[in-house]
This record gives sequence, structure tokens and C-alpha cells, in this order.
Amino acid sequence: MTGFDDLLAANRRYAEDFALGGFDGIAHAGVAIVTCMDSRIDPLRMVGLSPGDAKILRNPGGRVTDAVLVALVLGVSLLRVRRVLIVEHTRCAMASASETALQERVGETLGTDASWLTIGAIADQTQALRADVRRVRSHPLVPPEVDVAGFVYDVDTGLLGGPVD
Repeated sequence: MTGFDDLLAANRRYAEDFALGGFDGIAHAGVAIVTCMDSRIDPLRMVGLSPGDAKILRNPGGRVTDAVLVALVLGVSLLRVRRVLIVEHTRCAMASASETALQERVGETLGTDASWLTIGAIADQTQALRADVRRVRSHPLVPPEVDVAGFVYDVDTGLLGGPVD
């Protein structure tokens, strides 16, 4: 028995009626969602979408990193993405403490120095969201007709606040 047996058994049950075989990989609703890795967020269901409708990009804090920008460029150029939602959320660990405090928490938990690790703490969510929206909109390979907006997901109500421009 391995630490993954329960997940592999669930995968076999999932595959019994798998309906996405042969899917083309296009974002059929023309949507990309950049959001946090927080497990309280269900990116597709929170906006009424299903698998195959959107490209989902997740990282701590839901930030537009260099890697996210590359994925968005691929999405808008090759995968029919025409709307980009950048979604941060309430009660986010990335916005709850300073970079130093988060490094110390990680170091204490692991019993080692983590001061060298760039975590990416968010001092002001609204400001960070606006900066990320501007970063996507101003990218030379993101056409101006692509709609880009920022939102804050409330993990206690399930509602999206915004848009933040």
C-alpha cells in the first residue's frame, strides 16, 4: 500500500465514465482563470463553468508571475482565451503576513532556515490585483480585445467581489 492508493482508486472510478477523451484542449468558454492554490477555491464552479471551458492557472496568492504570463500568451494565441479573470481571495495566507513572517513560519515548521526563499507576500491585495491586471493588459502579446479583470473571492460566502481594474 502506498500513500496514493486512495487517490488511484478514486481515479479508476473517475475514468469509468470519463467523458473528455479526445477533447481538443481549447478553452471552450474562452476563459482563463488565474487564482490561488487555496483548496477552498473551486475555480470552474465558482463561475458556472465545467471542465473544458477554461484554462486554470494556480499559484500562491493567485499572482501573475512570468510563468503565468507565458501561459496566458499561449491561451490567447492558441487556445481561444478571450477573457482573463485574476482572482485573489479573502483570508489568504499570502496576504496575512509579511514576507519575513511567512519565511519564519515556513522555517519553524520545517526546522530549517527559509529566509532565502522568495514567498511573495501580498502587502495590499487591491494594489496587487490592479498591478496584475495592468501587467496582463500591457503585455505586447496579449491583444487589446482580450478582457482582463481582477476579482476577490470571498471564501466564506462564495461570492466574487469586483471587478478591480
